[in-house]
Amino acid sequence: MSETPNWFKSSYSSNGGACVEVATNLLPSHGTIPVRDSKHRAGSVLELRADAFASFVTGVKHGHLGTV
Repeated sequence: MSETPNWFKSSYSSNGGACVEVATNLLPSHGTIPVRDSKHRAGSVLELRADAFASFVTGVKHGHLGTV
């Protein structure tokens, strides 16, 4: 990525450590939304298409993804 991602966590995050960070600022130029583990910021980044990210968010909101 040539642009710098502006990472953020949801305002619903309770700082419990089980959070993801996203950088929606790259969607217009890259067509993807990068997602990373907030505990491992130097780790891998998953780049999701907008429709896949929307499905992920919907699944989380409805409790369809379970827990680890």
